[in-house]
Amino acid sequence: MRSISVIGIGETKFGKLDNYSIRDLINEAGNKAIEDAGIEKEKIEALYFSNFNGSYWSTQSHMGALVSETLGLGHIPTLRTEGACASGTLALRQGWMAIALGLYDVVLVGGAEKMTHQTTLIVTTGLASAADLKSEVSNGATFPSLFAMMANRYFHEYGNIRDEMAMCAVQNHENACLNPHAQMHKKITIEKVKQGVPVADPLTIYDCSLVSDGSVFLVLAATDVVKSICKTKKRLVEIVGTGHAGDAISISGKSSLTTLYATVNAAKEAYKMAGVKPLDVDFAEVHDCFTITQIINIEDLGFFEKGKGAKGVADGRTARDGIIPINVSGGLKAKGHPIGATGLSMIYEIVTQMRGEAGERQLKNVDIGLTHNLGGSGATCCVNIFKGL
Repeated sequence: MRSISVIGIGETKFGKLDNYSIRDLINEAGNKAIEDAGIEKEKIEALYFSNFNGSYWSTQSHMGALVSETLGLGHIPTLRTEGACASGTLALRQGWMAIALGLYDVVLVGGAEKMTHQTTLIVTTGLASAADLKSEVSNGATFPSLFAMMANRYFHEYGNIRDEMAMCAVQNHENACLNPHAQMHKKITIEKVKQGVPVADPLTIYDCSLVSDGSVFLVLAATDVVKSICKTKKRLVEIVGTGHAGDAISISGKSSLTTLYATVNAAKEAYKMAGVKPLDVDFAEVHDCFTITQIINIEDLGFFEKGKGAKGVADGRTARDGIIPINVSGGLKAKGHPIGATGLSMIYEIVTQMRGEAGERQLKNVDIGLTHNLGGSGATCCVNIFKGL
């Protein structure tokens, strides 16, 4: 199988970007990535674009063609991917497979979402479409309520970890304060999280990820052609492992609420392909749509034993100076969650860190990084592992 590397990255700021249309977001991040790669646009042979619900929120479908026209990519083939919040890394996987199979040498992978211009009702209605209409949404369920069920079941099986959940939010907010692209530059405390506006018990507003606008693009290339096409001399970051797995769309269809088997199986595939174990990973960006999710994720990824993830957070092992730093970008919780761009934003952080370009939040000695991107209530998952060359 061909070696594939990330050779270019581009990202907008995340947040409530009133002056940006979805075309503006695409234009900024896409051109940044191509410029960062140091290649001519003519070298790009295909485009894979992630967008969750622009058809509803922006009344715009056929987005692959929209992106190609916006960026001036000519007559290349385009494809839009959608897998709820995992849409971004599904796009990455499509681009990776196309190069691995020898169809192309260079592809552009991107994602964008424009959400904040809509009312809360329209945004939440769009988000709910990633849950099961028949058994959940039609009965009043929302994603906060579904993940609150997970939290309460976790409390039942492993003990109350309310403080540790709050600590996840505190850590991620601290990290986001060092990220100029993050939406939320605001430090919080455990008590502030617990005393926040109730959303779905035990979750408060500070346990929930943000509604965001934003865009991220990556340029992927077969590693063996990079020297002949790139003008830049930045560190190459190779995709050494990738995994994709699924589960039932509904909560009731899952065999567990405290182990998300889509994560377990996607991680197993990625670790095997990369030839590494969880202890080999230097840092990770994981899908913290809610604080309970981060704790379940770091257990399902093998960083901590089941039931011990909360203690790992409490002991500081997931902090920036811990043994396995988690979400040094600020995560979905504080960097933001523009759904189509979210999974690619995790990869943007991995590459930025491995290049040594992360500024105040720069980690030391990072050579292997992992991203974990979840869709719905654990119905879709992609795990990717990266190695600095």
